[in-house]
Amino acid sequence: MSANKTLFQPFSSTNLELKNKVVMAPMTRCRATPDHIPTEIMATYYGERAESAGLIITEGTAPSPNGVGYARIPGIYNAAQTEAWKGVPKAVHEQGGKIFMQLMHTGRISHPANMPESSLVLAPSAIPPATTKMYVDGEGELEIPAPKQMTLEDIQNTIADFVQSTKNAIEAGFDGVEIHGANGYLVEQFINPQANQRSDEYGGSAENRCRFVLELAAALVAAVGAEKVGIRLSPNGAFNDVGPFDGQEETYSYLSKKLNEIGVVYIHLVNHEALGALPLPDGIRKDIQGHFNGVLILSGGYDDASAEKDLQDGKGDLVAFGRPLISNPDLVYRWKNNLEMNDPQMDKFYTPGPEGYIDYPKAT
Repeated sequence: MSANKTLFQPFSSTNLELKNKVVMAPMTRCRATPDHIPTEIMATYYGERAESAGLIITEGTAPSPNGVGYARIPGIYNAAQTEAWKGVPKAVHEQGGKIFMQLMHTGRISHPANMPESSLVLAPSAIPPATTKMYVDGEGELEIPAPKQMTLEDIQNTIADFVQSTKNAIEAGFDGVEIHGANGYLVEQFINPQANQRSDEYGGSAENRCRFVLELAAALVAAVGAEKVGIRLSPNGAFNDVGPFDGQEETYSYLSKKLNEIGVVYIHLVNHEALGALPLPDGIRKDIQGHFNGVLILSGGYDDASAEKDLQDGKGDLVAFGRPLISNPDLVYRWKNNLEMNDPQMDKFYTPGPEGYIDYPKAT
């Protein structure tokens, strides 16, 4: 038995109390309707995994029609979506878990065929991603078009969209929201100079490139409270045609200091090494941890042993797990009892319907 691991013990901080230190990482699963409305099976999926995870972070959820990138991802920008989401936090809370909704505006990583009518593919600069294609139901892989460079009005409208979607998420029963500032989507497109070549106050210097995310975080904190707002970051990552850049250490140092001043409840720090990217430099992690007084969530290719080691070494407060929780809703029970794990059905990660989603057997 390994039930006494630090990983399985309760976590308590000023603004966050959890039954353990296991976090379910946000993972796109594409089980919403073609109109981006959550489906009933999503409540089953998250409710089952709340038996294991003290904190669940949902799949990336569009905060506006312009923020929709992929087929069948959920939104939280209209009344029908808000109502349809309500069963998810209810199912999680019944298992003693907490749940934050990840707000994911995909920016230039999108295709008009996946978006509601009259939507626009927006980005900091009119630079299309170099190598990325986008899957469209019924049409297959299509080339991503060049995005529209956001005007100052577009930027303020986007922040307002996030604020309203955050309020919608809280109305639906979520404990908070996570700003997706990682993986090459809109927020990271502003942070990273490879995607942001603006010459106004939102481009150029590290301070300017961080302006959008800091204004966004401050607006959400003002709307619902600091204890209900977290953020995900992936420095040194390589996803969706952004990657390491000169000055990234200074950029994330500045960003973490300012996020600490704003008071967001957590930073969710992603290491893409498990996906074949360069590892997150430990100096960047230490710098962020040194400047940020809130909760630090570690993520990236962990199992229970490596998570336990990093927790005991004081590298973070919580650890997020992705694929192991897809195929093992009773993951913590299996770990505690050294039981064999289910293998994930990777060919069904993004397919519609219950197969490869809520049909994984439990050991209990």
